[in-house]
Amino acid sequence: MTNVIPSTNGRGPLAVVAAAVLWGTAGTAGTLALAGPGDPVALAAARLVIGGLVLLVAAGPAVRRLPARGHRTALLAAAAAVAAYQLCFFAAVGRTGVAVGTVVAIGSGPVFTGLLSWLYDRRRPGRRWTVATAAAVAGCAALVSGGQAVGVDPAGVLLALAGGLLYAFYAVTAARAITAGAPSGAVMGVLFGGAAALMLPVLLWSGPAWLAEPRGLLTALYLGCATTALAYHLYGRGLRSTPVARAATLALAEPAVAALLGVAVLHERLTAVSWAGLLLLGAGLVAVAVPGRPRPESSPPGPPPGDGAGSPSEPETGRARRSVAKGAQSSA
Repeated sequence: MTNVIPSTNGRGPLAVVAAAVLWGTAGTAGTLALAGPGDPVALAAARLVIGGLVLLVAAGPAVRRLPARGHRTALLAAAAAVAAYQLCFFAAVGRTGVAVGTVVAIGSGPVFTGLLSWLYDRRRPGRRWTVATAAAVAGCAALVSGGQAVGVDPAGVLLALAGGLLYAFYAVTAARAITAGAPSGAVMGVLFGGAAALMLPVLLWSGPAWLAEPRGLLTALYLGCATTALAYHLYGRGLRSTPVARAATLALAEPAVAALLGVAVLHERLTAVSWAGLLLLGAGLVAVAVPGRPRPESSPPGPPPGDGAGSPSEPETGRARRSVAKGAQSSA
């Protein structure tokens, strides 16, 4: 397959941000659906099962065109990482709380993604990406914690870090397959279709009785079709022209959207620290989203300026240029 080098056009980042906006609506939808005692693990499992099935069916025959070796094997491993991420995230939240678990899992994702991309492709993230990502992660931490002291459980933090690493692994694996020429729809179909098969036993074990209620069923369909299938379809299209490290940072728009929806829909209140974190997060995302200026091409050295005695004739100018070029080659 032909390698496709991600370009810097604006459509790719916009697709990634659109995916992050859809992800950010998941928390509000789940809260409205499971008002009162509910099982978030069952909801997350239903989301993956429905979304993965939709992505797999939408991919259709394109899945068969993936190479039997290489990409397909790596994508199946990444599918297991998608399912394991869900389990690590909820286990981390259960041990160390929502604030710390969310910040560590989501905030470490872009960092691990940049490191894995550097390890696999030998493409070191740029200085602007590093600074902007650090600002976005710091803003995310301030937004979620609100400046309040929170308890930290070491095992919970390790589980959250494992979740961030799993996210980075499946994001980088998908990006490598897409940039190598594989259809993004087929890549996401294999990735989330496999995760759906792995999460189906979790859904059955946790009890899917709530799906019989209209509110629960509609919420599961929205989470599966919109915040998973459509969102990861957009994310895959974004990876066609956006480096994966940059895409992972742009995905931090998810907690910002979730916070704003919490204020507007759920009537939650943000502290001054949270608002400052939201602004810092937004600034970091803008810095990553705006493409950098192209570097000017270096021009070959021209002939030395005249000595004021008049311009040389054309043949003499050509000889002077050739002598300069030979001198430059001998000194290189």
